Amino acid sequence: MDCSNILFCADKTKTDYKQLQALFKLSAFWAVERTREEWEIAIANSDPVINVWDGERLIGFARATSDCIFRATIWDVVVHPEYRGVGLGRKLVESVLSHPRLNRVERVYLMTTHKQSFYQRIGFQENSSTTMVLYNNVNQPIPVLQQQHQQEKANTVAV
Repeated sequence: MDCSNILFCADKTKTDYKQLQALFKLSAFWAVERTREEWEIAIANSDPVINVWDGERLIGFARATSDCIFRATIWDVVVHPEYRGVGLGRKLVESVLSHPRLNRVERVYLMTTHKQSFYQRIGFQENSSTTMVLYNNVNQPIPVLQQQHQQEKANTVAV
């Protein structure tokens, strides 16, 4: 495979959402139902966002969120099936990790279902101590936030 035209781009404004959705529908079972609007929100709130291009074709993607010093999480790492096995996934993750917003972060997390060995080769370790999750029903606010909102409303005085 000729990789001479492959470009890693950290400018999230260059994201092609149509190609992004197609890439995830093809390559990522966990994200096949995501809408363009959801992707736009996720990307707007992520930094860095790395797009991998072969000419005009989007062939890879990853994003991260972070406080830039203590914690970061890498999300949605994907490489087109035709481009796997040549080191692009590793280079993609390393591009995220070396980004100025992440390169000094104390701990970088990620979740993966079937690719633990891939991430271990990059240096990630399994961590059973951080396995808690809250599944938020989007139709019903998180109870703590709902109570907080009700308290704020009670503390508001009408003029």
